[in-house]
Amino acid sequence: MTKQRLSKVLASAGIASRRACEALIFEGKVSVNGEIATLPQTLVSLDADDIRIESRRIKTVEEKVYYILNKPRNYVCSNKVLGRKKLVIELFPESHRLFTVGRLDRDTTGLLIVTNDGHFAQKIIHPSANIEKEYLVKVNAHITHDHLVAVARGGMVEGGFVKPVRVAKVRKGTLKVIVKEGRKREVRVLVEKAGLEIRELTRIRIGGLHLGPLSEGDYRPLTAAEKEAIIN
Repeated sequence: MTKQRLSKVLASAGIASRRACEALIFEGKVSVNGEIATLPQTLVSLDADDIRIESRRIKTVEEKVYYILNKPRNYVCSNKVLGRKKLVIELFPESHRLFTVGRLDRDTTGLLIVTNDGHFAQKIIHPSANIEKEYLVKVNAHITHDHLVAVARGGMVEGGFVKPVRVAKVRKGTLKVIVKEGRKREVRVLVEKAGLEIRELTRIRIGGLHLGPLSEGDYRPLTAAEKEAIIN
């Protein structure tokens, strides 16, 4: 069996996205043949090597699954137990080790992709993917031209400059914001910096995949065409 990078093997096994797998390695949680692995580029094979995460052995690759979820409010995008906080993955009853592709903060609802395919996730969240994410923002104010200009101007988020692809008023009290960056809470930060108080923030599109009529808290499998639409 041809050996591959440790981070790639973990992602292929459905552990998490490749970036998240690299973080597990750097945190000292991954061992190969009884020794703590420190480098994501370590060459390994699931067939030839004993690979473990915190003593749990990683075995053959399980069937890949892909879901679209309308994330409800007050759910957290994490695989770690966080006290009494509700986790998105707890909405799924399956035995697959699932994780979210990217994140929506606790108060944000809408389109979220959930899978066990690390390679697929990496294609979407990597900065070079340049994939649009569209949000509807309901605010507690009359939206003026100055508000729209302020949001469209962009600003600093997590130490980097973020500028939306498009900002538009949809109807009274609601605006649309389209971004390509994946910085934490970027839409919320830009809208609040413009002087608007957010009532509801919902993601309705990733690439060519639209949320559609899916009710909050519901999910369904992605079709092959929808998977392609996200990245093409």
